[in-house]
Amino acid sequence: MNKELESLKQRAERAVENAQSLQELEDIFREFIGRNGEIRKHLLHLKNLAQDERKQAGAFLVQLRDELSEKIEVAQERVKLLDVDEVERVTELFAKPVAQYTPPKKEKKGAVHPLTQIENTVQNIFLKMGFESIEGNQVETDEYNFEKLNIPKDHPARDMWDTLWLKPADKGALLRTHTSPLQVRYMEKHKPPLRVIAPGTVFRNEKPDPTHHYQFHQVEGLMVDAKGEVSVANFKAVINEFFSALFEQQVKIRLRPGYFPFVEPGFEVDMSCVNCTGKGCKSCKHTGWLEMAGAGMVHPVVFKNAGYNPEKVSGFAFGLGLDRVAMMKYGVDDVREFLKNDIHFLQKFI
Repeated sequence: MNKELESLKQRAERAVENAQSLQELEDIFREFIGRNGEIRKHLLHLKNLAQDERKQAGAFLVQLRDELSEKIEVAQERVKLLDVDEVERVTELFAKPVAQYTPPKKEKKGAVHPLTQIENTVQNIFLKMGFESIEGNQVETDEYNFEKLNIPKDHPARDMWDTLWLKPADKGALLRTHTSPLQVRYMEKHKPPLRVIAPGTVFRNEKPDPTHHYQFHQVEGLMVDAKGEVSVANFKAVINEFFSALFEQQVKIRLRPGYFPFVEPGFEVDMSCVNCTGKGCKSCKHTGWLEMAGAGMVHPVVFKNAGYNPEKVSGFAFGLGLDRVAMMKYGVDDVREFLKNDIHFLQKFI
């Protein structure tokens, strides 16, 4: 695998070095970095590797993607100088009298949406920690969104999720209320040990306000060990490393008891405030702590529904709101701003 990845890196770098036009560089970007590019294909196949090899290969691919993007940007400036038509055009413009020269309009460039930036950052951190990133459908069934997660019909816990049902209602189709269904769907097709995250859009029947929206974004995390050796201490170490990397400073983590039907025990995850380093400020309501996620040890019923023997395996799961993280990281006080498509707001994140 190492030889294959080194070969991929050499081919990509050689292609960038030999590129002679902007079109060639665009083709190279699609071939190696694009959604269907070779780097993404390799990332999707990390699940087939052993844990240590998966972690090493994931970190290598993420670094290659970032380095290759920078090399392509540098190369774009280089090939512009080689564009004969462009050189002739500029030469002709400067040969004209000054009064006839009109500067070209500044080109407006697109940029990555701030929520996508956060999602990419989160994925990169977990990939370097040996996790695999998976995707799922936004339209779910009652069975996977609720029942297989230990939330049967008429269970009081269903009131925690204001569900948007799709017609006809008797078919049990809905817009997923969380990314948790991917826990069972993935475990049904894969044997432990496993480490996965599942970022995606979720929906709830809520009236938008500064801290809520009917459409928002989550990342689900799941780690399961075949020998039953995963513990709460393992989760605390993983989530501490994640938040420290995300906010680029060492943070503290504390766990408080919390109820989620698909984990037992369950807990709320608090992080020491990154704005005041735990001393107390307006952001943390002078407590020194920020509530960041819900988590717990996977419930035996969920393991059983996924086809696992709950007596032999153990694992933890967690859910994190990407919108909330983006609000904290970028200093935004109204979640609705991210979905307004206001170009003046979005330009702040270019």
